[in-house]
Amino acid sequence: MSTRPTTTTDAGISAPSDEHSQSVGPNGPLLLQDHYLIQKMAHFNRERVPERVVHAKGGGAHGILQITEDVSQFTKAGLFAKGKETPLFIRFSSVAGELGSPDTQRDPRGFALKFYTEEGNYDLVGNNTPIFFIRDPQKFSDFIHSQKRRADTNLRDHDMQWDFWTLSPESAHQVTFLMTDRGTPASWRHMHGFGSHTFLWYNAGGEKFWVKYHFRTEQGIKNFTDSEAGAVIAQDADFHIRDLHTAIASGNHPSWTVNVQIMPFEAAADYRFNPFDLTKVWPHADYPEITIGRFVLNRNPANYFAEVEQSSFEPANLVPGIGPSPDKMLQGRLFSYPDAHRYRIGVNYQQLPINAPKAPVHSYNKDGHMRFNNPGDPVYAPNTVGGPVADPALYAGEQYQVTGEIIRSAYTLHREDDDFVQPRALWENVLSETDRSHLVSNVVGHASAPEVTAETKKRVVEYWTNVHKDLGQGVAQGLGVTAE
Repeated sequence: MSTRPTTTTDAGISAPSDEHSQSVGPNGPLLLQDHYLIQKMAHFNRERVPERVVHAKGGGAHGILQITEDVSQFTKAGLFAKGKETPLFIRFSSVAGELGSPDTQRDPRGFALKFYTEEGNYDLVGNNTPIFFIRDPQKFSDFIHSQKRRADTNLRDHDMQWDFWTLSPESAHQVTFLMTDRGTPASWRHMHGFGSHTFLWYNAGGEKFWVKYHFRTEQGIKNFTDSEAGAVIAQDADFHIRDLHTAIASGNHPSWTVNVQIMPFEAAADYRFNPFDLTKVWPHADYPEITIGRFVLNRNPANYFAEVEQSSFEPANLVPGIGPSPDKMLQGRLFSYPDAHRYRIGVNYQQLPINAPKAPVHSYNKDGHMRFNNPGDPVYAPNTVGGPVADPALYAGEQYQVTGEIIRSAYTLHREDDDFVQPRALWENVLSETDRSHLVSNVVGHASAPEVTAETKKRVVEYWTNVHKDLGQGVAQGLGVTAE
């Protein structure tokens, strides 16, 4: 007697056959009444949810955050209490490529963390770089369009990438990172992660601080050269996904040290750089990193679609003790991320197991597609019949005063704000001679694509000359352009 379970329909009814459709005789037409065939075909047609517009290609893992230091003087967030252990899920990704693209091509890498805290989910959506290409969300969709595919040929186009970058000088810091070998990490395990944005921390007494997150790989930094990355792409389009899964499955659990930079709240007003500008870093000489703990990835997803493809991360998930800053890019993402999830995987996406908080949910939101955990009465607030009530005291400390007229404007410049100062410091003080050589050759190779026009190449040379004269000269020589 077989011990195997019986195949069923999605309603749990025993299936009539695993192999044969219902027909008029063995050779006749199929019947519309074969509901099991129709169910299988209809479901198959709907197996794919829309891929993410950005960060489509990625992989993930489960892990644990362990806090080893006392930071209660800075934040009252429970997950950062000394000795606390919090389960997490992480998703690594590339930015521009589609779901089927090679995951080792030159691109920033997403570094998104979901912490299942006792106070609800806390999401930290970052990258493997501490900065980004732009500082205002008004330009975000235009930036992404420039990195995607043309309307006419449906091909990616290096000319439109350089067209956007060279007309957006604030991109120079991130593009410098991208064109070094850190733009082609050897694995997700061998790269740092960053919260990138500035966030607000506030303690139990209501004192406020600005914070930046740094996740330092304990495996060490390891990158591919451009040619090595190309060779891997030719062999395995899923190299990074396979590497992470294999490492965890074999017991080689990757880990990261969790560091923060802390800036006193009042220091932001006259700091030499705008501390909320996503294209800038806080120099460590001013605000050194403080180690507060580490996290370890110790479990692979059991089902890629359910846990990785349906995972959602949103900067708006902020627990008491943590708040947003005036970073314009962060402010835009507070809306855009959850809105993208509502479109892609449905309005009740936070009820999916990978996204569902471990903390109990007491919400007046109800109904909608695929809702399976619906609140009973009362369904409104305020009420006198025992419904949940908000506790504003939990968020005491997040408020701060701002003044100004409603306008459309760039950030007010601080005394040392300049789009090329920090990438110049990266070239002069951080990159090795090998790094510099690879940066030049990577830029030249990328900007030598046949679609890149002579006019664009001139602007590419000008762009890199603004970063550093030697860098500009190297790019000019490689592109065969006379530097001005």
